[in-house]
Amino acid sequence: MWVAFKRIIRAGGVGFWRNAFVSLSSVFVMTVALFVIGSIMMIDQILGASLAQIESKVDINVYFTVEAPESDIEALQTRLEALPEVAEVTYTSREQALAEFRERHSGDELTIQALEELGDNPLGASLAIRANNTGQYEGIALFLEEQQSAESPQAPVIDRVNFVKNREAIEKLSSIINVVERASIIAMLVLIVASVAITFNTIRLAIYTSREEISVMRLVGASNTFIRGPFMLQGILYGLVSGVVSLLIMYPILIWLGPGTESFFQFNILSYFISNFGYVFLVIVGSGIVMGLVSSALAVSRYLRV
Repeated sequence: MWVAFKRIIRAGGVGFWRNAFVSLSSVFVMTVALFVIGSIMMIDQILGASLAQIESKVDINVYFTVEAPESDIEALQTRLEALPEVAEVTYTSREQALAEFRERHSGDELTIQALEELGDNPLGASLAIRANNTGQYEGIALFLEEQQSAESPQAPVIDRVNFVKNREAIEKLSSIINVVERASIIAMLVLIVASVAITFNTIRLAIYTSREEISVMRLVGASNTFIRGPFMLQGILYGLVSGVVSLLIMYPILIWLGPGTESFFQFNILSYFISNFGYVFLVIVGSGIVMGLVSSALAVSRYLRV
C-alpha cells in the first residue's frame, strides 16, 4: 500500500507539471476565488469592528429642563438603574455641563462672550444611559416616553431624548454591512463555480491526454484507485497551490492596509491576520483543496470509467 501510495503521489505530481500551462489557468481562477474568500473574511472583520465601535459609543441621553428639580432627576435615575436592560446611568449636573461646554468652546471667543452675557447657566442636567446590548435601547426609549408623557405639561422635567439619531446611525451601518456581505457572497459563489468548472475541464483534458497510459495501466491490471488517484491528486494540488498563492498576495496588501484600518477603524487588519493566521490558512487553503477535490472527483466520475 505504501509503494502504491508513493506511486500515486509521483504520478499526480508529474501530471500537474506535465500540463503546466493548462494547470496555470485553473490555478489562476482558483487563486482569484480564494483571494475573494480571504478578502471577504477581512472585510467582515473590519465592518464588525466598526459596528462594535459605534455600538460601544451609543447611549441614550436624557436632557432635562433648566427648572427640573434635582429630586425628580434623582428619582428618574433610580428607576432607570432598576431596569434589567440598563447597564450604567451617568449623571451630569448643570454646573458640570457648563464647565464641559466652556472647555469645548475655549477657542471660540464669540460663543464664550455670548455665554457670559446671558449671566445665567442656560444648560440643564442630563443622564447618559448605557444598555447591556443595542437591542435593549428600544425598551429603554419606550420607558422614557412613558415617563415623559406622565409629566405635567405646566412643569416638564424631561426636555428631550436623543435616541432616534443614534438608532438611525446603527441601522444605516447595519444595512450597509448586510448589502456588502450579500454582494461579497454572490461574487464568491460565482468565482467558486467558475473555479470548479475550469478545474473540471482541466482534469478532463488531462484524462484525455493520458488515455493511452490509462489503457496500458488497465491491461497490466492496475487498480481503480491507482488509475484515478493521480487525477484526484492533481485537483488537490491546484487547490493547495492556489491557496498558498492567494495568501502570499494578501500579506503585502494587508501590510499596506494595516495602518490605515487602525487609524480609521481602530482595528489593525494585519494584526488580525497574523494572530489568526492558522484559522485563515485553514479556511483559504482548505477551501481550495475542497474545490480542487470536488472538481477532480466530478471529472473522474464522468470521464474516467474504470
